[in-house]
Amino acid sequence: MFGRRRKRGRHATGAVGVDPEVEELDEGPGDGPWDVADAPRDGVQRLDLGSVRLPVPDGAQLQVEMDQQGEVRAVHVLTSVGQLTVSAFAAPKSGGLWQEVGAELIAQLKEDGARINRENGEWGEEITARNQGVQILFVGVDGPRWMLRGVAAGPEEHFEANSAALRDLVRGTVVVRGEQPMPPRTPLPVELPEAIARHIQAQQG
Repeated sequence: MFGRRRKRGRHATGAVGVDPEVEELDEGPGDGPWDVADAPRDGVQRLDLGSVRLPVPDGAQLQVEMDQQGEVRAVHVLTSVGQLTVSAFAAPKSGGLWQEVGAELIAQLKEDGARINRENGEWGEEITARNQGVQILFVGVDGPRWMLRGVAAGPEEHFEANSAALRDLVRGTVVVRGEQPMPPRTPLPVELPEAIARHIQAQQG
């Protein structure tokens, strides 16, 4: 369980490692994901990405995805068994956004020719898609004014290990929603630690 171990990951854009900037919390039981107001003091080091704080696994690297304007779209966690992505979105106070998003996701995956499986998991419905040797797991968690989506993608033969890694990552995540009003489904902003941002600038330069 992530809350019982100390994590120091190696983070990279591409395959180059840089030291993470982490926040350490002390002493607290239970599983997440948590809203920042209820974040545990469990001694786990988490990589602070602004809207999410992730307990990156040992030996993992980071891959930063940028848009055409140079803004961060997503941060992917690369492990030996696949790719993990955890993203946070603004959601209505009433909750239930993952059910809507999941239904739309299933429709899109079917259009793309994927084979779909739906199961009731730890946080509600989980969606599995298989297509051309790749197997993907989607999980969603409705929180207070936020929704967290986790995605594990990789070869079918590593699906069980990759899925377990995603669930561990989601259980240990802290979400920082902020107080600013946002339309539902708006991605919460991702902010890179200074060391990683400098590394990307050096690569681009």
